[in-house]
Amino acid sequence: MPGGEVELRGSGLLGAVLPRLTVGDTEAVLSLSRPERAVIQIPDGTTSGAVVLVRDGRASNALQLRVAVPMAAELHPVANPAVDAEGNVYATFSGARGESVPVSIYSIARDFEMRPFVRGILNATGLAFDADGTLYASSRAEGTVYRISRAGAVTTYAEGMGIATGIAFDREGNLFVGDRSGTIFKVGPEKGRTGGTLASGGQAGAEQTGGELADREIFVYATLEPSMAAYHLAFNDEGTLFVTGPTTSSNQAIYAIDRDGRTTVFYQGLGRAQGMAFDVDGNLYVAASLHGQRGIVRITPQREASLAVSGNNLVGLAFLDDGCAALATRDALYHVALDIEGRRLV
Repeated sequence: MPGGEVELRGSGLLGAVLPRLTVGDTEAVLSLSRPERAVIQIPDGTTSGAVVLVRDGRASNALQLRVAVPMAAELHPVANPAVDAEGNVYATFSGARGESVPVSIYSIARDFEMRPFVRGILNATGLAFDADGTLYASSRAEGTVYRISRAGAVTTYAEGMGIATGIAFDREGNLFVGDRSGTIFKVGPEKGRTGGTLASGGQAGAEQTGGELADREIFVYATLEPSMAAYHLAFNDEGTLFVTGPTTSSNQAIYAIDRDGRTTVFYQGLGRAQGMAFDVDGNLYVAASLHGQRGIVRITPQREASLAVSGNNLVGLAFLDDGCAALATRDALYHVALDIEGRRLV
């Protein structure tokens, strides 16, 4: 990510004067220089290219570095973006708690064109698609999960979810909702379907019109430590639910909850762990700090952790269908090529 740091290792990296490093045509900022180690910071505007170190007039071998490029700006994601079957990416402008904003959710096409998609959801937080390709969004201010049609029409799906943040569907159609005050709710598939309507993307300022909620069962699935920001949820192929919830600890855990609601610690040792996604090989990717370095951390099924993407202010990610990923910061989305195939979410 622009602003992230890259560590280079080799030999003879320090000469009589400080070396000069470039990424493609852009000169990088050298923040540490040692004979066998150099650390560079990636400036804004840098694109993917070859990293070359020039020392005492001699150039090193070139190493290819992939740099994320801006995808959409002037957003306010607080969790993972969501991706539909056509490759469109959806992200929120969540706003401060209780703040009403002009647009709640934006859609970003493959060509990075950003359009307003939904208005009228207060503090839109978590996003997820169900198996039918319908988008759902939580409101942490209202404790409500909304269902959103392809045209952007909004209906109430479930209420009473506390401070509703992260959401995710399992393959049986159950919706899981993280209440950041300490509860994971399980919402069973609906048995009927009615409900009021909020404004769609083209109708600013409309209010919910009323109606009855569909008949469905809601359970307390698990109880965890309260989060200072939001719960983030993701399923692996075995149906285990993984949960993060940022706290003030720099030794934070990722929790694994099995199908019976039993909770264990999957990995511990992260700082402010937030949005997560799995690849098809079962590796977990999480926006977090590892050993003081912020970015996207990869954790293998064997629980070995390493930094996969270096970058600041990351809150989540979503894999795209071409080996790339959409990375969410606190105010923007970035696009980066990773050659990673993401796990299908439902």
